[in-house]
Amino acid sequence: MGADLVIGANTIVEVSHSRTNMPRLKWALSRVKLEPVTEQAAPAAAEQLEDAGLHEHRYAIDATVAEVALRQPKPVALLTSDSDDMTQLCGNQVRVIPL
Repeated sequence: MGADLVIGANTIVEVSHSRTNMPRLKWALSRVKLEPVTEQAAPAAAEQLEDAGLHEHRYAIDATVAEVALRQPKPVALLTSDSDDMTQLCGNQVRVIPL
């Protein structure tokens, strides 16, 4: 379809656990664009949390994922298992697709 697949670097931390098939994860990561969480991205993600009325550490990675999505060229679709929070964080600027 000509679309770029993009993930935030800290998403790797979120999906890694004892049952993760690491060779498969590394293969998948080799096929996507990996975006860093930078000095500029972190405050932007914190601002999104505040704007959405969310706080606590459980929303931290969601906020950085939303920040990555919002800085991509439009149109953007975000695939997520947490569509409610991501919709709050991204507003109508990103099409949130529940998994």
